[in-house]
Amino acid sequence: MVADGRWGMGPEPRVPGGRSELELPCGRTVDADRLDLGLRELRCDCGGTHAIAMDVHPLSRWVPEDLVAVLESTVETTDGTPFGTMHVMGMVMEEFPEATASLDVSEDGRVGAALIWATDFDARRLHEVVVELLVELMEHAVSHADGAAQSEFETQMLEFDVAAFVDAYRAERDFEDEFDTPA
Repeated sequence: MVADGRWGMGPEPRVPGGRSELELPCGRTVDADRLDLGLRELRCDCGGTHAIAMDVHPLSRWVPEDLVAVLESTVETTDGTPFGTMHVMGMVMEEFPEATASLDVSEDGRVGAALIWATDFDARRLHEVVVELLVELMEHAVSHADGAAQSEFETQMLEFDVAAFVDAYRAERDFEDEFDTPA
């Protein structure tokens, strides 16, 4: 789902109890309460398209449910919550700090999410970045395993094409439809 970012753009002071505004990586702003929960991209007046992610988006937005289950059961988080979108977007922010903006909207009940992220790249590129970061996370975890597991993982990763995976996954999930279901 893509929104046209021409509405609500422009500098406007934040009023306590008023609208929450997300400053996009390009410097423009957007009213957070105008961002639909199904939104994945925002076309902006800057001429670019910004990927949008929210804490309520499931990790299965990027990877299959069986991998989500493995990540949730094996990755320990500092906040004790299951590994998910919030943690992945933290990884994205760490890797691309200048290209990622975030907003805590937990006090704004009109939004429907607690955290919102926008990137300087589109949703497809964000998808690739997330998959690349998850592969790195898995590589790190496997580096602590025995030699056979390391060798098998390395062999599988030599055959793994991130772009092809993203294309296939996005086609299977039909991201243009707000009623997509987990793969």
